[in-house]
Amino acid sequence: MEQEDGDLDSLVRKRIRALRVAQGWSLGELASRAHLSQSSLSRIENGQRRLALDQLVTIARAMDTTLDQLVETADEEVVISPTVDSAHGRMRWIIKADPGMSVVRQRMTEPPPENPAHMRAHPGREWLVVLSGTAILMLGHRRFRLETNQAAEFPTMMPHAIGTESGPCELLGIFDRDARRGHQGDSEDAAE
Repeated sequence: MEQEDGDLDSLVRKRIRALRVAQGWSLGELASRAHLSQSSLSRIENGQRRLALDQLVTIARAMDTTLDQLVETADEEVVISPTVDSAHGRMRWIIKADPGMSVVRQRMTEPPPENPAHMRAHPGREWLVVLSGTAILMLGHRRFRLETNQAAEFPTMMPHAIGTESGPCELLGIFDRDARRGHQGDSEDAAE
């Protein structure tokens, strides 16, 4: 447990310095914003001064972040393996899934169903960006052709389906909570 505390302490110190440098601030600038002396901030960054909760809150606020973000650990998976749905010609990487939003990267090889009876409708909103290839977005009886780097946003109460025009395409999909729930039968926390 003591090792974990030391690792977190070191991580927080490195994060403070990295955020300060990323903002282009000198020690003096951040110290002024956080109402600390420059030498105190330097000792905090270098591990020569104990991390005090009240100072961390002040530093986080001065850096326009939260204490939670300053001390969070990487307890999520770093390497994400795809799930394969060969019946529908899809491969998915769940990049982010939290209660409010999911981000999924998808590789598709099959065209979408053109018949609205075979499309889904459910509460929510979806956004997608075509990373490569050409995607076809069916919204009811309307057909939209999306090329690489084009994006679409639509309410999911409209019957919809997504697929490829010819050859594989890759998409980045963003789903709000309701849209994600509407697709949970497709695969865990995924969509389309």
